[in-house]
Amino acid sequence: MAYLGVKNSLSGRRWVGPDVETERQAELLAQQTGLARPLCAILARLGVPPEEAQPYLEPRLRDLLPDPRSLKDMETAATRFLKAVSGRERIAVFADYDVDGGSSAALLIDWLRQMGRPATLYVPDRIDEGYGPNPTAMAALARDHDLIVCVDCGTLSHDAIAAAKGADVVVLDHHLGGETLPACVAVVNPNRQDEDGELAHLCAAAVVFLMLVEAGRQLREAGARGPDLMKMLDLVALATVADVAPLRGVNRALVQQGLKVMGRRERVGLVALSDVARLERAPESYHLGFVLGPRVNAGGRIGQADLGARLLASDNPAEAQAMAERLEALNAERREIEAAVRAAALAQAEARGLDAPLIWAAGEGWHPGVVGIVASRLKEHTGRPSIVIGLDGAEGKGSGRSVAGVDLGASVQRLAAEGLLIKGGGHRMAAGLTVARDRLEEAMARLSELLEKQGAGSGGASDLRVDGVLMPGAAQVDLVEDLERAGPFGQGAPGPRFVVPDVRLSFAKVVGAGHLKITCGDGLGARLEAICFNAMDGPLGQTLLNHQGRRFHLAGKLDVNTWQGRHTVQMRLDDAAPAAD
Repeated sequence: MAYLGVKNSLSGRRWVGPDVETERQAELLAQQTGLARPLCAILARLGVPPEEAQPYLEPRLRDLLPDPRSLKDMETAATRFLKAVSGRERIAVFADYDVDGGSSAALLIDWLRQMGRPATLYVPDRIDEGYGPNPTAMAALARDHDLIVCVDCGTLSHDAIAAAKGADVVVLDHHLGGETLPACVAVVNPNRQDEDGELAHLCAAAVVFLMLVEAGRQLREAGARGPDLMKMLDLVALATVADVAPLRGVNRALVQQGLKVMGRRERVGLVALSDVARLERAPESYHLGFVLGPRVNAGGRIGQADLGARLLASDNPAEAQAMAERLEALNAERREIEAAVRAAALAQAEARGLDAPLIWAAGEGWHPGVVGIVASRLKEHTGRPSIVIGLDGAEGKGSGRSVAGVDLGASVQRLAAEGLLIKGGGHRMAAGLTVARDRLEEAMARLSELLEKQGAGSGGASDLRVDGVLMPGAAQVDLVEDLERAGPFGQGAPGPRFVVPDVRLSFAKVVGAGHLKITCGDGLGARLEAICFNAMDGPLGQTLLNHQGRRFHLAGKLDVNTWQGRHTVQMRLDDAAPAAD
């Protein structure tokens, strides 16, 4: 049954509210815990029973952190790492060019610096070298180093690791593994085929963190001490959210604790980045994914590949400020490139049809640094796994994003094994691939078939889930802060979304690059401001901009907006529908 009777909103979606059982569970939670009803509605939707409500609201890392040795090769990896430290060996860190890779590299570099040991950072160029270790780079590193630690990459890099003659290699990764592992000292990866999958939701930075936990244990057993790892959780939190890892179990505790560390503003790189982004309040998970993460990524996408990792690892405020300003400029340039590719990709996808199990688009010369972001936009727009590919000569390089319950990485890896891709891999929610131009249609048809078997296309953009109704006058800062206790929110734990019903718009204006700022009221004196990002891409923004005094139901998530020390509630608008006359 459509919530508030909205079967076809301005963005073409049906609104779905909590079912009877969820409503009943929310009432039970409120009665047994004394918690506020809106908070109980969120806990009920997340499946938290009354007896677990308090531990859920206050997750303790010591209760949820797994034993690092539960991962294969972990003890061996930490032992070899410490041998390099104590023996003053030359250490190199080979990292992926995204936020997870940069955060993972910064964790190791920071830890080593506190132990008085330098490390060489190597991040491959996205265009010239592509993802992961390559034989040329690994051979060059091996000539000048004794140990190479590959982070957020390396699990499938058999030839590249074999080229690292004369150096030992340790892999700390989370991407899907193949039937065989590369010949090296250790491959620590919760997504190895011989792992049980209990920790498959960890990002690479969390794997690196666990390795440092194990290293700390071994140091203590030897009568020594290592750096304070709790102070490094800001990097783990950033990577976990930016890499769209599900916020459940230990991930949730890592992010919650990491946000607290970040709020203390002790890491100079993140302070500089927050300042150039004009982030005036302690960050939440939203800011990690949509404010800080894209800026860290900007260097790897269209600029200097190692810039994000260097910023996160920096301990020099002046140097960090300069790098943050450069990343801010690159991010603005990235947005312009992305907007052009997004428009072309959406038009192509719409012409092909948006009801397929897989949404895909490919274009000549599309910048490989933005295809992943555009794939994410298509996924959000359609509710289906999406692939976007930039064609260049005889090949195309693409990136994909998936939806909950559909393992895109495994399907892409299977296509590579079947010979339909030149190469491909990833994890459940994201994947990368290289495909021959003359096999593009065939490969996408086969991928669509594999994804359909997992249920892709059975749901999608037709449904927008909401948690209930909220009047404008109830949207107060203390309510938002109370709801945030059920966070952090993100992948696998969507944030609260409410409907503000039957309101009139008193103000509407396009701001920034196609965003819409509005003010609404209920006629009783209460007003609420809202912003809808990228609203002008479709009918949602155009209709609200030209509202002509009509009444609407507005659906979105509440946030606390800070400006010049003043805190107000703002809705991040997801959708709207005309209110019945």
